[in-house]
Amino acid sequence: MSEQPQFTVKVDQNKYLPEGGREVHAIVSVEASAAEGGAAPAAPPPATRASEVVIIDTSGSMSYPDTKLRAAVEAGQVAVDTLRDGVEFAVVSGSNVASMVFPERPELVPANDETRRLAKEALGRLRASGGTAIGSWLRQADELFGDRAGIRHAILLTDGKNQHETPEQLDAVLFRCEGRFVCDCRGVGADWEVAELRKVSSALLGTVGLVRDPSELVADFQAMTEAAMGKSVADVALRLQTPQTAKVKFVKQVMPNVEDLTGRRVEVSPQAGDYPLGAWGEEGRDYHVCVELPPGEVGKVLRAVWVKLVVPGPPGEEAQVLATGNVLAEWTDDEARSTRINERVAHYTGQAELAVAIQEGLQARERGDEDTATARLGRAVVLADAAGNEEITSLLRKVVDVVDPATGTVRLKKNVDKLDGMELDARSTKTVRTRKDETVNNRGQKG
Repeated sequence: MSEQPQFTVKVDQNKYLPEGGREVHAIVSVEASAAEGGAAPAAPPPATRASEVVIIDTSGSMSYPDTKLRAAVEAGQVAVDTLRDGVEFAVVSGSNVASMVFPERPELVPANDETRRLAKEALGRLRASGGTAIGSWLRQADELFGDRAGIRHAILLTDGKNQHETPEQLDAVLFRCEGRFVCDCRGVGADWEVAELRKVSSALLGTVGLVRDPSELVADFQAMTEAAMGKSVADVALRLQTPQTAKVKFVKQVMPNVEDLTGRRVEVSPQAGDYPLGAWGEEGRDYHVCVELPPGEVGKVLRAVWVKLVVPGPPGEEAQVLATGNVLAEWTDDEARSTRINERVAHYTGQAELAVAIQEGLQARERGDEDTATARLGRAVVLADAAGNEEITSLLRKVVDVVDPATGTVRLKKNVDKLDGMELDARSTKTVRTRKDETVNNRGQKG
């Protein structure tokens, strides 16, 4: 298991509000990095055990072409090989129902040379038949994880739509599983729905991705498993404590991808709530926090939010605080101060809008509303260009002809590869840091 990281919290904001101003915006950057000598500001708790469930779609469509199932089997075998010794794991096949591949009984077993060999042999015997019921697959994973503490991670691969259960059935399973494990989702080929799989990954704090060609599955599964094995602190939460009469309007993860956490708040006290962030290794993530306050008098200064990064303590004990920060508010009659928008707040506000513009534009295009599609995707071109999001800009250019990136003047392409549209949709929430941040980080300093 990787070394326990050291956590820091940094707040970027313009604290000055105009007379009568009520909203405070801030970017809270959380960094988990390797300890560099000296005492850590707050030591994370001892690492707990890890568990992994690999879910492979074995519906009938996985054999058309059969390269999909063969590649999925090989990818599952590589994921098993990537597990550390002692990590408890299982492999599940999914069709109309979930079935155990390894072990035969519905339980997790520790990874070692023998269990890895047996799991890979069992994977090699998979055959494709039946339909797709993703909720039943996730329910099986949830039952396998049980009430285990520590890092709980699943990989889910599918090539199709969730046709053999209702959206309500899937929603009920997601409600049950939320907060219990993290799930990274992958769709292979062009016959699955990005929005459907994004709903799963969003509820379970994972990622969603398109695998254009089955040959790419092995590397993708290895990368996802290595990332899971690199996590060392489970169940981290962002605790936001506000003064009386203040309230948190929203909390969004904005880096490395956009994810609205507002509705996930767990009340700790009347003025404090926890927003779950999942498991952490050595990495950095950014969050946009907005708080509404009653207007204050000119010159008044207060702490609008006390930010704490916490993990659960032992039963009956308080949560352990890993790092803290402050979001401030100060009312001023200096217009130059109060109207200045913090660069990082503006950048990430644009990135969140970019994700929405892409998804709305693609949905309009799908239903034949060319005017709305052109307007929304044109807006996306402007935002991607302003942010320096070169990956999204490149993907947008596969869907639209860009006449003028500054004004967002675009023309919809007539013949778009379906996979190009799906990839743009799947990656629409992926964000980049500001150019200034990247310059600092590339010099090896903290951003």
